[in-house]
Amino acid sequence: MRILLSNDDGYLASGLLALYKSLLTIADVTVFAPAQNHSGTSNALTLQRPLTIHKIQDGSQKDFYVVDGTPTDCVHIALTGFLDFVPDMVVSGINRGQNMAEDVIYSGTVAAAVEGYFFGLHSVAFSQVDRNWENLAQSGDICQKFIANLAQNKPANPILWNVNIPSLSTLEYKGFHLTRLGKRHNSQAVIKEKSPRGENIYWIGPPGNPKDISENTDFHATSNGYTSVTPLQLDLTHYDALKSNWIKSCIPNE
Repeated sequence: MRILLSNDDGYLASGLLALYKSLLTIADVTVFAPAQNHSGTSNALTLQRPLTIHKIQDGSQKDFYVVDGTPTDCVHIALTGFLDFVPDMVVSGINRGQNMAEDVIYSGTVAAAVEGYFFGLHSVAFSQVDRNWENLAQSGDICQKFIANLAQNKPANPILWNVNIPSLSTLEYKGFHLTRLGKRHNSQAVIKEKSPRGENIYWIGPPGNPKDISENTDFHATSNGYTSVTPLQLDLTHYDALKSNWIKSCIPNE
């Protein structure tokens, strides 16, 4: 099995290195990772400048490439001419922090997996719920177990998976749980500060608190010791609206 691995925290991130190490035991792994942290960049492609790619040459990390672009750039370049093979799967992560509910819209980790899915490949985004990197080796083993099982039981058509792992010890961890996305409240207020020159500057505030944490949501599963596994879809068409008579009144008559 051949896996294309990426992330959004950058090529030096502990989560990426733990996932790389764990996947090497079951697959040939090629890494295309950003040179810098690109959290929150979603599916951005770099179109205003050329990109450079550098291969790490220390010998311990075979087929490990660093791209001065976004997570989507990394996967896109790898699949559109850089690699001389088509991987069996695209994997992204392990992200430092959860990607649940509306987080998936903003996440660079999920975006890397989305790009693989666009190319017709089974794709998985892994995130660790807490940001402290505790029990990271165990999280790597959980990712490996999921990927190994997926490789043996792949559906006929590609699926985009969003997987969130609780940062728990082995004794506390309960296994996998199939979930849907929860929902959050609105994001918290913007943070206003002064620059050294006295100008107003603004930081995007923290995400909102969970709103829908009912049973079978990703929030509920991870808070109860389970790894949440959520299949995602990308068709944004509002099909119920297309079937409704009122929608026609929104369209000008010509």
